[in-house]
Amino acid sequence: MKNWILAAMLLCPAAGLFAQDKQDEKIKTYPFTVSGTVGQQASPTKFYLRMRIGGEFVIDSAVANEGKFSFKGRIPEPQQAQLFSVIPVTPEAPGGRKEVAYLFIGKGTTRVHVPAPTQKAAADGTPEQDAFNKLNDLLRAVDKDTETAMKEYRKARESKNDAKIRKAEERLEQIEASRTAIMHKYLKDNPSSPIGMYVLNAVAGYELDTDVAEPLFKSLSKSVRRYPSAKEFSYRIDLAKKLAIGQPAIDFAQNDTTGASVSLASFRGKYVLVDFWASWCGPCRAENPNVVKAYEQYKEKGFTILGVSFDDKQDRWKQAIRQDNLTWTHVSDLKGWKNEVGKLYGIRAIPQNVLIDPQGKIIARNLRAEELGRKLDELLR
Repeated sequence: MKNWILAAMLLCPAAGLFAQDKQDEKIKTYPFTVSGTVGQQASPTKFYLRMRIGGEFVIDSAVANEGKFSFKGRIPEPQQAQLFSVIPVTPEAPGGRKEVAYLFIGKGTTRVHVPAPTQKAAADGTPEQDAFNKLNDLLRAVDKDTETAMKEYRKARESKNDAKIRKAEERLEQIEASRTAIMHKYLKDNPSSPIGMYVLNAVAGYELDTDVAEPLFKSLSKSVRRYPSAKEFSYRIDLAKKLAIGQPAIDFAQNDTTGASVSLASFRGKYVLVDFWASWCGPCRAENPNVVKAYEQYKEKGFTILGVSFDDKQDRWKQAIRQDNLTWTHVSDLKGWKNEVGKLYGIRAIPQNVLIDPQGKIIARNLRAEELGRKLDELLR
């Protein structure tokens, strides 16, 4: 499985993109308003508006008095946002909140009507929201199929039935192909869509294929390619080319668990798997047994691993290394998602890995489970 399926099920996604951090200070912004009404409420309801700007989550709150609430702020470009209502804690809402709308905010006023604090809202009022509504209409049948297929996939994983897992994965990949085709057509038919970058990022996923992504990006109108997120996407394309299979791996150095500096170049002469992970990442910890198995099987045949952690607490990092029996070299700058090697390699979700040959060239990416063993067997048998 890959792209959005992989991100949803098997990855810990990053909080934001890794473009030039200082660039945000120069980005112009414009005002927006979200004007909401609530049809039925027993008492004033608190709402939260959550969005991600410049790689950071921004949350605002408002209370619906006499059935009305509003949010005001500034954004650098059309912006995705989630609207939550605060409701009593239930098994369906253990956190005491419910997502009532997924919005696309633009310049001007986005109108939202919430029938009741526990029900889904309807939104319109801006070209951005109207475009988002149109896209959602196009994807409605695919979304329904996805929901059903995801349930089957989870059941298969829980039962550890390999045949059912493969069947569920095949179905999910078929649905993904349908989703991608719809989004491709949407971009082709709507090159000036204000949500074009959102659609393109969804198509590209976490593992960017430049042969697919670059032509789509260039097909967008100049107005869309002036958005800050478009500049970030252009940066991703350039980076993906530098890190393509067959390219020399970018050298780096970070401190290991003892504080000593370790460079990637010091592993020259061996096949080395640069493994991006973190102690707090559930999918990473679930994948670790497969990585341990491969290491134990091939460490005497010219293979080793360099773990790069996205941790920010040294004690938890070291504890996870011990608990998971990760007996290879580990490095980290303890900056979490701002890890400098992560930026250098454009890592936007974990676990991810890069396999490098003895001459320092990239020969494979994101080998997981039995794929890693098969590749190493092919190289080292």
